[in-house]
Amino acid sequence: MEGLKSAQTARRFVTHIEEPPAAKALFSDVRFAWLWLVLRVYVGWQWLSAGLGKLNNPAWTGSEAGAAITGFVKAALEKTGGAHPDVQPLYAWFLTNLVLPYPKVWSMLVSWGEVLVGIALILGLFTGIAAFFGSFMNMNYLLAGAVSTNPILFAIATWLVLAWRTAGWWGLDRWVLPALGTPWRPGLVFRDEEGRNS
Repeated sequence: MEGLKSAQTARRFVTHIEEPPAAKALFSDVRFAWLWLVLRVYVGWQWLSAGLGKLNNPAWTGSEAGAAITGFVKAALEKTGGAHPDVQPLYAWFLTNLVLPYPKVWSMLVSWGEVLVGIALILGLFTGIAAFFGSFMNMNYLLAGAVSTNPILFAIATWLVLAWRTAGWWGLDRWVLPALGTPWRPGLVFRDEEGRNS
């Protein structure tokens, strides 16, 4: 009987923690979609221009594909020494064992990844997913010791992930997300004529 009472008490105290009103408005109110449009297009343009630069560079995707990323990785591995290394041992292991042996593959992945993230962000298509992959690439550059604009782009991409519901409102997500839905709530395409999930 005591166990039943404690289970009932525990269920009674399970609560939904509300978002602060400012965060709720900023991340889910379409009135702030203009802000996300500006940030989204800025980050998208940064990725698209970087990716197109790589696609037009023979050291990334042309006859010498893999040369540029090999140079980048070797420079990163030089930053692994000292009391406070810029590149941590675990990431150095990743670069040494998984990137350096396959420079052409990684060169293509990085180049096309940047282009696709840029296009998706500019168009506002699957904005949250595109921003996640953009922030993932930024984090990898940071872990490799390349600061540049990566912290700024990483921060903005993180905000875009948080605002995924409205960040693409002034873009294709305004129509695509209601049509396709989410994994926890199917959209119009995946419902039958009576509105049930198919």
